[in-house]
Amino acid sequence: MSNNTKSDNIPAVAGVILAGGRARRMGGGDKCLLALGQRSVLDFVIERAAPQVRRLILNANGDADRFAACGLPVVPDLAPGHLGPLMGVLTGMEWALENAPDCQWIATFPADTPFIPKDLVARLMLAVAVEQSELACAGSHNRPHPVVGLWPVALRKELETTLMTEGIRKIDQWTARHKTSVVPFTASPVDPFFNINTEEDLKTAQNLLAMQVLADGGAPR
Repeated sequence: MSNNTKSDNIPAVAGVILAGGRARRMGGGDKCLLALGQRSVLDFVIERAAPQVRRLILNANGDADRFAACGLPVVPDLAPGHLGPLMGVLTGMEWALENAPDCQWIATFPADTPFIPKDLVARLMLAVAVEQSELACAGSHNRPHPVVGLWPVALRKELETTLMTEGIRKIDQWTARHKTSVVPFTASPVDPFFNINTEEDLKTAQNLLAMQVLADGGAPR
């Protein structure tokens, strides 16, 4: 798929698919490359995320060639050591600053979450504007999903200090310092933030896929 800069009617947001984890509960490897239906989990994430942002990248470590089929720039963490999703956020901010200067925000999408809402970014942007908040994240089942978020590139330096000097790794520890909107999404018929951590989760996702396709008004591919 093409990753060219899109029309100005798309929000000035760069998308970052976070695939930097080590998938320990799946025995290692790349969860996002597992088959879901006739495609990969990553294919579904890209399909749903790409129309919502002007640019889209994949944050992943190791040999980038294994993701060649996805057609996205593969950007490794700025620092080694698998420091968690906050490092992926910082990496995305730095990439946007250098490569997408028209984008003052980044949106993050977990690579193991194949059912993310198609209006996710629009709703996060609206919440920030209406509530005059600094950050936004998604929620479902009355709980937040801080990895699914909207982040201003302007906070890059502060986040770098948080990670590299203070040693904070948990996203909610950092977001607690800022006014953050939590945008609730319906979890029916499928929780859009269902993520795949185990073999059992993958089986569940296979069952949920048909429900999601029907909800989208489409046919399986």
